Amino acid sequence: MNIIRKPFRYQNNGAVYWIIGINILIFAATQFLGPEFRRFLTTRLCMIPVMVLKGWVWTFVSYMFMHGNFSHIIFNMLALFVFGTQVERYMGSREFVLFYFITGILAGVFSFIVYYLTGAYWIFLMGASGAVFAVELAYAVFFPDSIIYLWGILPLRAPVMVLGFTALELFFSITGRNTGVAHFTHLAGFGFAWLYFLIRLGMNPWRRLTGRRK
Repeated sequence: MNIIRKPFRYQNNGAVYWIIGINILIFAATQFLGPEFRRFLTTRLCMIPVMVLKGWVWTFVSYMFMHGNFSHIIFNMLALFVFGTQVERYMGSREFVLFYFITGILAGVFSFIVYYLTGAYWIFLMGASGAVFAVELAYAVFFPDSIIYLWGILPLRAPVMVLGFTALELFFSITGRNTGVAHFTHLAGFGFAWLYFLIRLGMNPWRRLTGRRK
């Protein structure tokens, strides 16, 4: 068997809850332990291109656990809870953790390259959004007939929601609108999740999203 596609033994250990818990603990620390500690965590956990060039490569992982404000973390963690629990149940915890961190790390690496090439050396990249967008794609691939109520009102099939988000992120990236949001990181999360399905899982996401299951 190809080692790249060798499956893990199925377990469901609630990895999503651990990831959410760590995110909340770090966010609480930045909010309640004083401005100096907040600055300390921000400079050492965010992905800052100039610091990566100095060897701070751990920030390709740690940036996923930093969030700038309450709305930032609540939307990411709510999406991770809603979609991630179902994806983990389908994939198994080990596969889910591998998927989550590979897509998140590669989204961070891709963002670093973009920032470096555009001269944005001192930008602070933070947030789980790249990995969360990857999880949303996985949800749509595994549950293409699922109905998501956008804003709790508008019913959309999961593939429509994911493809719509992708189109919006591409639009914002090209036009430069909605600045302050790492749209390239979000797109990279989608892109690397797509590659993960093709390479690791041997599945064509497009066929699943468009209803051609075979």
